[in-house]
Amino acid sequence: MRPNKYLLFLLATVVAFVLFEYYKPKPIDWTASYRNNETIPFGTQAVYELLPSLMNQPTVESTRLPAYNLLTESKLPARSNYISVSMRFDAGALDTRELLCYVAKGNTAFLSAYNFSDTLSRALGFRAAEKNPLKADTTLRSNFVLPALMHKGGYNFRHDDGRNFLVVKKSKSGITVLARNARGEAIFLKIPHGKGFFYIHNLPLALTNYYLLQPASADYMAKAFSFLPAQPTYWDEYQKQGRFGEDEQSVLRYIRTQPGLSWAYYIVLWGLLFYVVFAGKRTQRIIPVVSPPKNTSLDFVKTVGRLYFQQGNHDNVANKKIRYFLAFIRERYNLDTSVLDADFTHTLTHKSGASAEVVERLVLILNQANRAPYLTEADLRTINTTIETFTAAATSKV
Repeated sequence: MRPNKYLLFLLATVVAFVLFEYYKPKPIDWTASYRNNETIPFGTQAVYELLPSLMNQPTVESTRLPAYNLLTESKLPARSNYISVSMRFDAGALDTRELLCYVAKGNTAFLSAYNFSDTLSRALGFRAAEKNPLKADTTLRSNFVLPALMHKGGYNFRHDDGRNFLVVKKSKSGITVLARNARGEAIFLKIPHGKGFFYIHNLPLALTNYYLLQPASADYMAKAFSFLPAQPTYWDEYQKQGRFGEDEQSVLRYIRTQPGLSWAYYIVLWGLLFYVVFAGKRTQRIIPVVSPPKNTSLDFVKTVGRLYFQQGNHDNVANKKIRYFLAFIRERYNLDTSVLDADFTHTLTHKSGASAEVVERLVLILNQANRAPYLTEADLRTINTTIETFTAAATSKV
């Protein structure tokens, strides 16, 4: 069979599109994920891999547990660092309580985020503020306060809109400002708590892969983490990736991490929704079953016949049977039925197509019935059988 050229063209088009999508250069993903397993510009894989050398440790342990679970269920060293770099540090009451206890015992917590939970902010006496969108400034520069850490001309993180800053609420709390922006607003705080310290940083974008690899800002990360003591360090990924690791991912979680699968998943969901909404409206309603009109004439005939038979009036039924049959012969074959003789027999045989034997017996039975003074049930059965035999023979010959 000759292949359909239109089908081949369609198939070639689909294959070409799939190959193009597969091999075309992937666009740069500028999502600010802050994840330590992503090499996109605003991931933190490079930062995470450099931390062990900065902390003078063989490794930095990544944790996917909430702060409460990590600090209460894990066996931690006597002194350690806790680092979190995320869009928002969203710690609940239990997490905040355990984190405060952890630092009060002499440990260190470095938290970099644009927003912080109210429970932590109130406990430490600061607030993360944000300027009006009309005051966004991507050219705003920031710099460290300590002269030894200052960068000539300051640092510019052009992907940040410059609207975020920190407000110190307790003037005599011992809070130290470590870095400010060009407006003089604090963006990096050192807050003592018990025997340890909190380092609150309000510019997490500066600690991502992109700015670590830019010559103008490459040393910013090292300077920011230089305030931490060189000791075992825990890197929090719970705030960005949740509690479950890759080996604990469900199918749905994996789909949501893959852009192509995510689009396919949501398209299927929306398609099913539209199908339910629109197909349900367009489906034809159930057609009610309408019973065909009954043949009341036939029912009437059956009822009358049953009545005659039950009353035993076989003579009357037989005579009516003969009368109706002769009326049928007159109408169908246009014959005179007043005299059932040899001429009638010959003509009926010729017009009906039935055999001469069948017609002769029919005429004989009818003449006998006409001459009989009274017809019995046996006579009625004979008459009925003879008429049905003729009808079947005549019908088959028409």
